Amino acid sequence: MEFSIGEFSSFTGISIYTLRYYEKEKLIIPTHRKNGRRIYNDNDLRWIAFIKRLKDTNMPIKAIRSYAVLRAQGDDTLTDRMEMLIKHRTVLKEEIMKLQEHLGKLDDKIEYYQTAINNHQKP
Repeated sequence: MEFSIGEFSSFTGISIYTLRYYEKEKLIIPTHRKNGRRIYNDNDLRWIAFIKRLKDTNMPIKAIRSYAVLRAQGDDTLTDRMEMLIKHRTVLKEEIMKLQEHLGKLDDKIEYYQTAINNHQKP
């Protein structure tokens, strides 16, 4: 299927302004009709979903841009792209471990308060 920028924006939840920024930054390269209007397709939908996932995992826009450049160069860059994702996975796992530690400390504090409140309420 083909989508106008407005339709693509609606499907992806990404503003038209942001889509134009992504295009300027070469993160996404839609095709253009003869009249200059942007046309997006199903492949662009899958690609933008992946970009959103990378952003959601706090991959810096600069790294996403580097990944996009490699992607545009084709299959000769598969190893480079995989290595980028492996490095990002390592960073993400470290962040998850930190968050789990923080969650554990919060759980400890909540348990402390629950115990204190229960002991305070006993006659």
